[in-house]
Amino acid sequence: MHKKLSRLMQPNLAPYFLCLVLFILVTARDLPWVAAAEAVALAALLVLYQRQSRLRRRRAARFIDDLTGGTDSVSRNTMLRTPLPVAVVRVEDGEMIWANEGFAELSGLGDEVLDARFADLLPGLDLRRLAEDGSAGAPVELNGRSCQVYSAAGRTEERAVQEAVVTAYFVDVTEARDLKALYEASRPVVSIFVLDNYEELMKAGGDAAKSSIQAQIDERLGDWVTGNGGLLRKYNRDRYLFLCDERCFQRMVEDKFAVLDSVRQVVSEDGVNATLSIGAGRECGSYEESFRWAEKSIEMALSRGGDQAVVKDRLDFQFYGGRSKSTEKRTKVKSRVMSKALGDLIGDAGQVYVMGHEYADMDAVGAAAGICCIARKRGKKAQIVIDLEGNNARPMVRKLSSLPEYEGVFVSGPDAFLHAQPGALLVVVDTTRPDMVESRQLLDACNRVAVIDHHRRASTYIENAALNFHEPYASSASELVTELLQYLVEPQDLLQEEAGALLAGIVLDTKNFMMRTGGRTFEAAAYLRRAGADTAEVRRYFQSDLPSMIQRYDIIRTAKMVHGDIAVAVAEKEVPRVTAAKAADDLMGLEGVQASVVLYRQGDGVSMSGRSQGEINVQLILEPLGGGGNSTAAGGHVMESSPETVYRRLLASIDAYYEQLPT
Repeated sequence: MHKKLSRLMQPNLAPYFLCLVLFILVTARDLPWVAAAEAVALAALLVLYQRQSRLRRRRAARFIDDLTGGTDSVSRNTMLRTPLPVAVVRVEDGEMIWANEGFAELSGLGDEVLDARFADLLPGLDLRRLAEDGSAGAPVELNGRSCQVYSAAGRTEERAVQEAVVTAYFVDVTEARDLKALYEASRPVVSIFVLDNYEELMKAGGDAAKSSIQAQIDERLGDWVTGNGGLLRKYNRDRYLFLCDERCFQRMVEDKFAVLDSVRQVVSEDGVNATLSIGAGRECGSYEESFRWAEKSIEMALSRGGDQAVVKDRLDFQFYGGRSKSTEKRTKVKSRVMSKALGDLIGDAGQVYVMGHEYADMDAVGAAAGICCIARKRGKKAQIVIDLEGNNARPMVRKLSSLPEYEGVFVSGPDAFLHAQPGALLVVVDTTRPDMVESRQLLDACNRVAVIDHHRRASTYIENAALNFHEPYASSASELVTELLQYLVEPQDLLQEEAGALLAGIVLDTKNFMMRTGGRTFEAAAYLRRAGADTAEVRRYFQSDLPSMIQRYDIIRTAKMVHGDIAVAVAEKEVPRVTAAKAADDLMGLEGVQASVVLYRQGDGVSMSGRSQGEINVQLILEPLGGGGNSTAAGGHVMESSPETVYRRLLASIDAYYEQLPT
């Protein structure tokens, strides 16, 4: 053992001394006096070298004695022969004091291990922190191997001077790392593919045309699977099951789910492009769990308009695609079914509460007024949960509050929470996100919840709702409630002010019927007009005062063009939410502007208001910042103190949006 320790502790300088001897012999023939001086110097170096080697060996032996506590030779040999690579290092300068054969082999230096500096071998390892933290388990890379470093600190004495040293134990985890990587790469991913406009594709043409469309889609899916791997099987007329591993899934992500673009190139005889939605579940412990997550993902994809991929893992949902313009895919059958279900829920409820999102706008209040009419028809008095000071529909709230039927209808969130009883029904309108409702306490307290919304679903949404009437193709929540009213009440049961409130909600979200309008939108507006909605009164709801208009133009003056077609304005001062929203609408009137975003201070953070003509999806731009909405109107609030910080994040999100656009 002493021989092995000596061999480890003594650098191999024999070749250097041999060269010096040869040099002296060559010099002695012509310059004997110089050779003699060189011989004396060589002898002095040799004596000094031997003395330093003895000191080094004694120091190492003393350190090992200190480390082993003066134990017997068996224990001492156990430490020297430990299977773990061990190195003793001086903390001050990173000099190697001692290392065993395991470390010499791991580092690849062999007998020259003590000639190397520990700090040079592992430059990223902080010796002081390693000495202070003890068994830190720090990951390092050494000579192409992955290791975890554990440590024990100590002190050694030499010439009465104490030196801090650390003993580093190395655990080679290369095989474990590779095995973990192999396991993670081979984990199964279950996906569901859905042709979300199958009915539209099969409407036109004969059997031959339908078969041709289906064959083209199957061929493109088959070619894509062949290039990426995995197993694809059709289990319904418009649904496919796709099984692959994590490696295959990562290739899908890297090519940005190119199969979506490939399927979109299939066109029917009447010009309808085929669209595909993908829902995937990953990081699961079983195929069954992965399939359940895939079902949730495909439901999310379809509720957001289709033509996109949604992936659910253990943490959250990820969204890919969804940038194409969606077409209206609604039937009156669903409205009729939902109206009956909502009527039954209201009839069975002891209390009925209606709640929209924070800072309720005219769409939320108008939809809530429609629910109040349905409840009144069923003999119940519904109450609208709203912040009477913090809302964007004050003229409408004042108008409704003056009616005898609405006496005591508007209540605050805390009051509703205190008076809510078991069996109460909560109807949430104009939002599906639990973090955006007027009162989260009331939402958590009610065990029966109905949701009516038109926004594209976000990663967080109200789950386990007794009724979920979610139509991302509708223009507004007021339009959806109006469709329910047609099956539940007679036109004369709807108050003129309620009809006006519903019409104002539609006008707000469609920008005077200029955006997100379909045939059903005009049918709902016509029904409300027949029910007595006063268009002049609706127009007065949207009037603003002179100071608000001046603030609006101050915001517009700060606008800058991003990517040539997005106008972004930043208001350093705090402005009303309605003013910022109107400024975003005004920016859309500029030539060449396809989308607009206004950032403004709001309370303890920064709020956002986004608008689009439809070609650019502002929801996808604002979602990374915590926002939500739909493709043409979105907003959000960020807990940041500086609008400039949010502005930089917004620019990064816009850049990422354009990078992911299909080429």
